[in-house]
Amino acid sequence: MSKMSPVKCTVITGVCIGLCVVLPMAFHAIPNGGTLFSPMHIPVLLCGLICGWAYGLLCGLAGPLLSALLTGMPPMQYLPAMLVELGTYGLMCGLLFSLVRTKKLYTDLYISLVVALLAGRIVAGIAQALLFFGGRYTLALWLTSYFVRTWPGMVTHLILVPAVVAALIKAKLVPERYPAE
Repeated sequence: MSKMSPVKCTVITGVCIGLCVVLPMAFHAIPNGGTLFSPMHIPVLLCGLICGWAYGLLCGLAGPLLSALLTGMPPMQYLPAMLVELGTYGLMCGLLFSLVRTKKLYTDLYISLVVALLAGRIVAGIAQALLFFGGRYTLALWLTSYFVRTWPGMVTHLILVPAVVAALIKAKLVPERYPAE
């Protein structure tokens, strides 16, 4: 994206952190909605794509922490892994979106988003195996936890996040990525 002021990025990041608290509450009304749809991931991914890696990382760390403290979601036993996963999402989305320049908005968005989603799951799986489970974390558990049970969320993220970014650009709420010359 073109440069946005630090004030605008800070406000957007604050809104995204707030959404990290509110969205899971709505989705938990659906049985297993939090696990199936991973609603907290949406504002973190948006923040990284819109504001950049530093704000995305901040949102990925502050969002789940604030949500856990205010609502108990995620439960404390899941919080460390979610901090690693969501922090990686925000960081990678922002970093990749600043580096990938195909001249096509949706191509840039999808490359950044897919790589970030994979990187976050890989980094969180490594953290689970090495830090949180002390060697008792298996490949089957990782695949089940991060792919099998969460595929509806991944599909939702791949549909919703690029559409929201494109809509914000079209509404001129965030700068155009490739302004007409």
